[in-house]
Amino acid sequence: MAENAAVEIRDDREHGSLVAYEGGESAGAIAYFVMDPAPGALVAVHTVVRPEHEGKGVAGALVREFYAMAAREGVPVVPLCPYAATWAKRHPDEAPEASAELVREAERQLGHHPELF
Repeated sequence: MAENAAVEIRDDREHGSLVAYEGGESAGAIAYFVMDPAPGALVAVHTVVRPEHEGKGVAGALVREFYAMAAREGVPVVPLCPYAATWAKRHPDEAPEASAELVREAERQLGHHPELF
């Protein structure tokens, strides 16, 4: 499905959320954390889209922006979220693969973020 150009995406770093808005309301989000030590990788944990916004490309737009945000910051992405991992495999030109060592460290650090479970 084509990604929705009408979606506005905002980063709420303080709460570990990249949020998509459509028509002024929250349509979906990626829950994430920043690996330590700073400015470590951005780790996508969950991608969720509200049922009334499914099928509109919101999730894809969120993941694309998540990778673009990481690229602007000069840090890698670790997609622990199954949707983000699948999207990354389908878009290798936009989503560089994280090393196995980085993935293991992200999985370890995820335990320090119970708010994301």
